[in-house]
Amino acid sequence: MVGASPPPSPLPFLYENETYEYCIVLPPKVNSAGIWENETSPLVIFNYSLPLLEMQAGITMSPMMNLQAFRSIFFNKELSIEVIDTVSMFGFALFLFLTGVKMDMKLALRTTKRSVGIGVVSLLSSILVGAAINETFKQPNETEQVKTERLIGTMVEALTSFSVIACLLAELKILNTELGRLALTSAAVGDLSTMFLVHVMSLSRNFTASPLLVIKRVVIMFCFITLIIFVFRPLMYWVIKRTPDGGPVAEVYIMATMMVALGCAVFTHWVDRSPLIGAFLFGLAVPDGPPLGSALIDKFECFINAFFLSIYVTASTLRANFGNMDSLAFGLVMSSKGIVQLSHYSTFRDNQVLSETVFTAMVIAILVNATIIPILVRFLYDPDSRKYAAYEQRNIMHLKPDAELRILACVHTSDNVPAMINLLDLTCPTRESPNVVYVLHLIQLMARNSPVFIAHHNHDSSTATTKSFEKIIPFYQYEGNNWGLVTVNAFTVITPRKLMHEDICMMALDKQTSFIILPFHRKWSIDGSLEEENNVVRNLNCTVLDQAPCSVGILIDRGRRQKPMEPSSPSSCSIGMLFLGGKDDREALMLAKRMARDTQVKLTVTRLIAYQDCSNIVDWDTVLDTEMLKDVKQNNGVLDNGNDITYVEEVLDCGSQTIKLVRSIANDYDLMIVGRHYGVESVLLEGLSEWSEFPELGIVGDLFASMDLNSR
Repeated sequence: MVGASPPPSPLPFLYENETYEYCIVLPPKVNSAGIWENETSPLVIFNYSLPLLEMQAGITMSPMMNLQAFRSIFFNKELSIEVIDTVSMFGFALFLFLTGVKMDMKLALRTTKRSVGIGVVSLLSSILVGAAINETFKQPNETEQVKTERLIGTMVEALTSFSVIACLLAELKILNTELGRLALTSAAVGDLSTMFLVHVMSLSRNFTASPLLVIKRVVIMFCFITLIIFVFRPLMYWVIKRTPDGGPVAEVYIMATMMVALGCAVFTHWVDRSPLIGAFLFGLAVPDGPPLGSALIDKFECFINAFFLSIYVTASTLRANFGNMDSLAFGLVMSSKGIVQLSHYSTFRDNQVLSETVFTAMVIAILVNATIIPILVRFLYDPDSRKYAAYEQRNIMHLKPDAELRILACVHTSDNVPAMINLLDLTCPTRESPNVVYVLHLIQLMARNSPVFIAHHNHDSSTATTKSFEKIIPFYQYEGNNWGLVTVNAFTVITPRKLMHEDICMMALDKQTSFIILPFHRKWSIDGSLEEENNVVRNLNCTVLDQAPCSVGILIDRGRRQKPMEPSSPSSCSIGMLFLGGKDDREALMLAKRMARDTQVKLTVTRLIAYQDCSNIVDWDTVLDTEMLKDVKQNNGVLDNGNDITYVEEVLDCGSQTIKLVRSIANDYDLMIVGRHYGVESVLLEGLSEWSEFPELGIVGDLFASMDLNSR
């Protein structure tokens, strides 16, 4: 018997399907926190889609890789440099479209004579100096190519780009300074002057060759601009009207706006003009700010700046063959160069007007300019070094008895208004000592390059319909209810969050206010629970506390009073004031005593005394505290003018007793006033600072703002 060998076993998975498991995170991760997100494994950033896309785009642009390798790695199909240039050009057109959206054309139209003069002179002087240098170094046998290149270099270097200057000022955090505002308005004038001058020179140069062609181009551009102003812009306002107040713009309208922007770029390219012009002009027509302008910026700016703009800059630079202090700072800012100038040089290089050598030199000049100027401006101009030095002592305590009390009241939303007016009502203005209230409505800058400052002139019809003015109206009603005793001046500031403190402190300085009132960053609901917490507002409050030129109060509204007090209302208001000692407590007591002049107000001053401090240990702060409390002690019960003030002393020996006291009196008063800092370290506060959640309120103020305190 012959044994047969067993048949061979089949190859595994030869005709079967394998199963792989993938874990996909939804929604997908787009932006990373940077290479420091995971120091042991920095490559984790490529788990995010945008860094991975930028890396792949960088591979496509890398001069160390040949085009064939790029085709096989990235797209795996035929792709030419012309396609990259086309993509980068239209990407830059979208960048200029968003630049137009953020640009405030009204800024150039409402500028002062000083800004107009600087804008025009900065352009003309640069051109004249450049022309003089060209004539000085002119050679007898120069070619037309060299003459043209020198002319282009002179013109482009004379440009003052609004977007470049706005980005530089924002980076240096001097957008809201006097120098920054002057530079922005001058740059806006310079941009308009440049646009007009370039078009006049271009048309005059072509008119000698073909007058009919020039007339045709002028007519086409006129019709194009008319279409943008009288068709597209009204349509965008129609979209804004259809958008609910505070709601998002419908996606179909956002995408339609972007498609029209691309269509404008294609149209101007079709009529032998740069595609950048069409996109930029359409961007200027888009109503800036929310809801449409801010929606476009929020949705597309990150991707366009991070992806398309990086491709454009890389594609442009790869073609290069690389082998008085304030006045000086202002001049450097106005001479800053960036992406706009690079786009001009790239366009001339594409049209074979500039040689490779000249283009390389111009790109290097832009890189050097963009690197050195921010360093020099930061060195030459320090706005914080000269601010508020002479005004640190402006406060309520040092006011004369018959002086007016100037208050700066800051509001972010309509929720801040009722409590703010309640507090202003309690400051008891009189004919001898009236109140001058400056209301500052703070709005975050969105979809704009330049900050906006609006002065509301009482009941001016031109501003009465704006959403900002609606939040101001209650303050004018407060003025009307206290006619002759209160003067209200209202303003709106649209500015970046990180620079809001500049506007607050500068207004306090300019208006010589003695008291700034800031709303607390927490919002309580009607039932007393925490409804909202805004850490951006908290950071703003902390910065103002550090830099303000006068006294600052943070108003914590726990929702007890929902309606402002009427002057004729018979209801009384109970105010409590805890006094531990120190300059901040003395300032708080002065405010409380001013409020106590109102016959409807009942003030209780509770002085906390440490048990071991009962001995006769006297220092200068103690002397000042005793003097400040003298009239309160002597007139305990009823003061000379008939107002009700009660003085109480509480002797405590530890921090836990302080907490118990705060909890016991929290519901006894409509308003509590406490100082922030104290003269000396007291046993009454021992151990409490370690548990303080909001140090900017002081230890006692933090206790009243605590969630553990069941009080409204």
